[in-house]
Amino acid sequence: MASATPYHEPRPAPPHKPLAVRAAAELLGTALFAAIIIGSGIQATELTRDVGIQLLANSLATVFGLGILIVLLGPISGAHFNPAITLAAWWTARRGGDGVTTREGVVYVSSQITGAIVGAILANAMFAQPLVKWSTHDRSPGHVLLSEGVATAGLILLISGLAQSHRIRFAPVAVAAYVGAGFWFTASTCFANPAVTVGRSFSDTFDGIQPGSVPGFIGVQVLGTVVGLALATSIFQPVVHSE
Repeated sequence: MASATPYHEPRPAPPHKPLAVRAAAELLGTALFAAIIIGSGIQATELTRDVGIQLLANSLATVFGLGILIVLLGPISGAHFNPAITLAAWWTARRGGDGVTTREGVVYVSSQITGAIVGAILANAMFAQPLVKWSTHDRSPGHVLLSEGVATAGLILLISGLAQSHRIRFAPVAVAAYVGAGFWFTASTCFANPAVTVGRSFSDTFDGIQPGSVPGFIGVQVLGTVVGLALATSIFQPVVHSE
């Protein structure tokens, strides 16, 4: 007699990709992400002088591009493309969750920074700009740094919250939407990514950042990562029911 409840074989876990393959995916994804941000910014400034329309075009390209990259490369490396996300994954692993080891984290971050620089140079080349031209866009004012810390904390809270509530499948839409919104609700236009911050200093364009502003940006991004992790831990901690 057949059981009333159908039995489903558990699905095997996807194979764990070699670290070299995951590093290549992180390098490629971060390079394309940086190229999308910088390239769409250059295109926008060439098409119009209206700053609002420039920002709209830049943010829309980033939203669609990031969502596609997460869908494409997420199954390979987790689609971090961001040292802040890798740092959060490393911390999660240290506390017994899914994440990355110290060695994996170092390889990921190195790949991401390399990829961001390659992506910036590629974007410059595609629009006949100098391959490397240091940005002159000063982003050091305090309110801009505050905005960047808030943007990064929100991103880490989002990703950690999705992971802890077992809804990480929504990451392509949720993360891309958050980054797109961040273009508009933060004075920093939501870099929230130390690797891409470094890459964007290589292009003196709409999306650039002066090299002198990079250390401050990375500092508040790290601080935002810590705050985001603390918020996610306190908000999404499992509920313990007393007997």
